Amino acid sequence: MRPALPSFASGVVPRAWLAALGRPVDGAWLGAFRFLFGLLLAVSVLRFLAFGWVERLLVEPTFHFKYWGFEWVEALPGPAMRALFWVLFGAALATAVGFCFRLSAALLGSGFVYFQLIDVSNYLNHYYLAALLVWLLCFSPAHRSWSVDAWIARRRAARRGAAAPPRFVAQGWLYLFRFQIGLVYTFAGLAKAQADWLVHAQPLSIWLGASTDVPILGPLFAVRGVPLVMSWCGFLFDTTIVCWLLWRRTRSYAFAVVVLFHALTGLLLPIGMFPLIMITAAMVFFEPDWPRRLLARFSRARAAAPLSPALAPAPLARGARFALCLGAVYCGLQLVLPLRFLAYPGNVLWHEQGMRFSWRVMVRAKGGNTSFIVRHKATGQEWHVSPRAYLTGLQETEMSSQPDLILQLAHHIRRDFEARGQGPVEVRVDSRVAFNGRRSAPLIDPHRDLTTIRDGLAARDWVLPAPRSRPTPTRPVL
Repeated sequence: MRPALPSFASGVVPRAWLAALGRPVDGAWLGAFRFLFGLLLAVSVLRFLAFGWVERLLVEPTFHFKYWGFEWVEALPGPAMRALFWVLFGAALATAVGFCFRLSAALLGSGFVYFQLIDVSNYLNHYYLAALLVWLLCFSPAHRSWSVDAWIARRRAARRGAAAPPRFVAQGWLYLFRFQIGLVYTFAGLAKAQADWLVHAQPLSIWLGASTDVPILGPLFAVRGVPLVMSWCGFLFDTTIVCWLLWRRTRSYAFAVVVLFHALTGLLLPIGMFPLIMITAAMVFFEPDWPRRLLARFSRARAAAPLSPALAPAPLARGARFALCLGAVYCGLQLVLPLRFLAYPGNVLWHEQGMRFSWRVMVRAKGGNTSFIVRHKATGQEWHVSPRAYLTGLQETEMSSQPDLILQLAHHIRRDFEARGQGPVEVRVDSRVAFNGRRSAPLIDPHRDLTTIRDGLAARDWVLPAPRSRPTPTRPVL
């Protein structure tokens, strides 16, 4: 007998929607995504080890920039950090093949979150996306199809003469993964709906101007008007591709465009594994049984029989209320985080409040030069301090254009001076930043003592307004 619908659901959400979320569908899509995504993360972890990024980004820095509220997160010593990444490599492979799936996925997700929390200057959108997708996989029944766990469970069931474990999943999981990937594209497109991108072709003009040596395509990037055309193509791609992927008639063509688009961006821009992650993630828009049909097409194996309603659990079985609440909270959070910039005046690309976790992918190019002026409060003695005394080259590059990182370093400099018996001191900053092809402009109020400021959710009145000038036109090479 089917359980009654949760009382809150029947009164708030239409029954048809609830039934659609709980309807069983072939879990092959989730198993295939788990396998491909797990392999991608294994390769990503290996890149950290092979290229020395573990040491360079996490171990060698003597000072780490912290996320607000996570100041307590510290890096492990070098050998322990390298060992952790080898553990993550094993967890990624175990997740891919579905071995001890819940444990391996939880370990992988925890590791990805941990190493990202160590230093804000290492933030990348695709690291954030990878962590979200790993945790979605961890809570999902992604081990039901094409996994070592499923194979073991079926052998045990056969020995006991019991029914084989199900290979279906609730359709709500398919919608949730589509929602997450669609959100990335949609917010990336909305972030491009501004004059710099659509009128001045910035910052794409800057990046294409640095790629004129690319074989075949390079000379084309130097032609006047090409960056603007490509800017509009990028905007239209991000804002419409989800619709084309959802429509069955255009899905295969849209996926081909996804592959072409991300292959081109991966060729031109240093964005690491992001193109491969997005190509793999776009597969969730295909029909749930696409892996079985694909295998049947290229092998003699017959396609799997349709799911038997007798074996499928009733939609909205026990636990539906908790699952729906958890899913609604997650979706709401993913919508609110990218929109939080609306609570702050000014240009988010300049003051950075609401920039991270908002899928504003490749829409700003900022380069700065920052120095700190330390003044003894009693004697008036001044020191001009270079960030290089405390930071690595990558940290300095990231810090120079991000106000919250500048503020953190100012407080660290104060603590360092006072620990050496040279306090109490004030710390001011001389920071000039070039933004999307404009002339450099001051970023931080040079008259403010940054040691008196605590970062938080309030608007940063110590950050100067963004320059209103137009970007300097990029001259074509030809």
